Amino acid sequence: MIRIEELTFRFGDGPPVLRRLSLEVRRGEILGVLGPNGCGKSTLLRLMRGALTPGGGRVLLDGRPVHRYRRRELARWMAVVPQATATPFPYTAWEFVAMGRFAHAPGIGGPRRGDRAAVDKALTLTDTLHLARRPVTRLSGGELQRVVLARALAQETPILLLDEATSHLDIRHRLGIAELLVRLHRDEDRTIVHVTHDFDLAAAISDRLLLLSPGGEPLAVGTPWQVLTPARIREAFSVIVRVEPDPATGRPRVLPVLPARDPALEGSR
Repeated sequence: MIRIEELTFRFGDGPPVLRRLSLEVRRGEILGVLGPNGCGKSTLLRLMRGALTPGGGRVLLDGRPVHRYRRRELARWMAVVPQATATPFPYTAWEFVAMGRFAHAPGIGGPRRGDRAAVDKALTLTDTLHLARRPVTRLSGGELQRVVLARALAQETPILLLDEATSHLDIRHRLGIAELLVRLHRDEDRTIVHVTHDFDLAAAISDRLLLLSPGGEPLAVGTPWQVLTPARIREAFSVIVRVEPDPATGRPRVLPVLPARDPALEGSR
């Protein structure tokens, strides 16, 4: 569905943010993208949706260069949940989510019955229907993030791109969104690419993982067990970890290895 070929990108005259990345995002899979800060994870999503032009290589969507799609046409293919969303105007949450229907609108008139149904469904799925009449300028960070996800769901696209979509959420809503993504993948065959810093969440819900190096080069692509090894995590993040099976899921669970405390220092306190 999305094919990335020898992708390279840099901002201005700076060093490359991404280097020689080749990858195929398969139809109907969940792909998790991991890597340290500054390695190009968010930039990769922007390149995938045509918001940036590659310095080298190309991104193909359904066999066609992504930058050749018109904006409305691309919005029927993919929806995006960014890290942060500016909300300078006090639209209600319902109105904000309804903006995700612009790709389906005929160009005149207000929301149609199908649009209203899609908005209400998206609000329900993200546990934000009770916020429908509240101005988005009065929402907490976690509430706003779920409303932004609802807007993306209201687009009803086959592809979802999420950039740290659960970073502002409490544990209940973080797990709820993770469960929702799995359900969308399973029941609606959605293709999902999500950037995250949460190893365990990525391992639990992803079919495959992409791990980037600090310099933006691909270190590994494969199943969670193939990618999340102590050696690769140490190479990417310069930390020592232990990896073991999660008792509930059988997927890998990453545990940091903390430095041992000096008993002499403990006793001197």
